[in-house]
Amino acid sequence: MREDEKYMRRCLELAKLGAGNVAPNPMVGAVIVHNGKIIGEGYHQKYGEAHAEVNAFGSVAFPDLLKESTVYVSLEPCSHYGKTPPCCNLLIEKKVKRVVVGCVDPYAEVSGNGIKAIEEAGIEVAVGVLEKECLELNRRFFTFHTKKRPYVILKWAQSPDGYMDIDRHHKEKGIHWITQAETKILTHQWRHEEAAILVGKNTVATDNPQLSCRAVRGNSPIRIILDPEMRLDYGAFHVGDRSVQTYILSRKKVISNGNLKFIQPKSFEVSDILFALYELNILSVIIEGGKKTLESFIQSGIWDEARVLSGTFPLKTGLKAPEIEGAERTSFLYGKDSVKIIGND
Repeated sequence: MREDEKYMRRCLELAKLGAGNVAPNPMVGAVIVHNGKIIGEGYHQKYGEAHAEVNAFGSVAFPDLLKESTVYVSLEPCSHYGKTPPCCNLLIEKKVKRVVVGCVDPYAEVSGNGIKAIEEAGIEVAVGVLEKECLELNRRFFTFHTKKRPYVILKWAQSPDGYMDIDRHHKEKGIHWITQAETKILTHQWRHEEAAILVGKNTVATDNPQLSCRAVRGNSPIRIILDPEMRLDYGAFHVGDRSVQTYILSRKKVISNGNLKFIQPKSFEVSDILFALYELNILSVIIEGGKKTLESFIQSGIWDEARVLSGTFPLKTGLKAPEIEGAERTSFLYGKDSVKIIGND
């Protein structure tokens, strides 16, 4: 078992390299071992391209060893034809000796079928090695397929005395930065790892944010703006540019224009907003404001984790940050700022 866990940990390390590039597919890593030595490894690198198992087999210098090898994979090999052929068929074709799977795939078209096909081909299969860690890695994918909604992350920055913005009595515009400049690297990495980023119209009107991950190398998330009555002229804001797919959720029917598309959800209840994103095949969403939008998700109870950053300088007055209850998963310092991750367990 220790040997299996050792190689499954390597699968997880590899799988994480696909973060931000494989959605709506899951992150998957694969390792091929012969007589206690890794002879091949790979991970799912980009949506629509080769899966982890294919890349792992492609890295093997001596294919003749495969018949006496064990293949470790963090998620059950797929058993259906999508953008690529079934990976379970590839494992059977290579006639490997043994397959070790981290966790079962909840996706309806797989869900145990890949494992069943491999076993029926006479290959030994072990399931559930580091299962908890494998499930945690793809919590976005599992939430999407089991709860029929995106994985929801709430994120905001607040001063050490609990304010998320200054007083704007004179309708001041622009972002008031609470955290250090270098913390952008962390928050923009977070953005890259999620399929979409969502804010309310007031955040757009006040801060005119780009909602991109420009501080790191990676794909910027799809932008989602809540504007029920279509109050904003999007030509005047950064989110109105055509560089990133942007969806405006509104009660009014508006003709879409290029990457700027308008969606009419059933209502602006949180569950209906998330169902609209589910229908757009959006696996995860990070909610970045404003306070009213964040609190609507908190009050609904439909969220999965919250990421709260705290700066170093008290504001003493201003807009109070949301209050949230949940289980603290971790906390750490990022430069001078502190970060707390809270789970809705």
